[in-house]
Amino acid sequence: MVIAGLSTGNQIGLASVGAAFILFALISSFVVPLRSPNFPGKAMGVYVTVCVLFFIAMVSAVIVFGKEKKEAEAAPPAATTTTAAAPAVQGDPVAGKAVFDSAGCKGCHTLQAAGATGTVGPNLDQLKPPYARIVLQVTDGGKIMPKFGGQLSATQIHDVAAFVFTSTH
Repeated sequence: MVIAGLSTGNQIGLASVGAAFILFALISSFVVPLRSPNFPGKAMGVYVTVCVLFFIAMVSAVIVFGKEKKEAEAAPPAATTTTAAAPAVQGDPVAGKAVFDSAGCKGCHTLQAAGATGTVGPNLDQLKPPYARIVLQVTDGGKIMPKFGGQLSATQIHDVAAFVFTSTH
């Protein structure tokens, strides 16, 4: 799939050199020995030289054509004085602490405000996740995190998200 990330010109360049290398290998392996049983015989030096040149050409093609395009550097985010774009924190952080305790979050996460020292999930004090991400993660789960959307009410999810967010920001 690395090839799919290359531009069309780079793909064509790699394919061309690769095809020439494969064609040379097939011809020198199957066709020439049928016509000349002593192949490469006296022309061993020439054959080895051609093989080395094809090898150098293929390695060079990978170096030249295998480069990814440089991505434009992202502009730094514009400084704003308001957080209108960020969703407002909904929920009660005090009630969220109780949910954090009862739902078993302490067993996996580290969060100083909850006295939690779990190491299975990320350290929330270091991660400082945004509120919306916390709500999504608690609701839908993640790689190894179970989803709590069916176990906790929407209010409980917002409460625990408010607790984690206010504790880490």
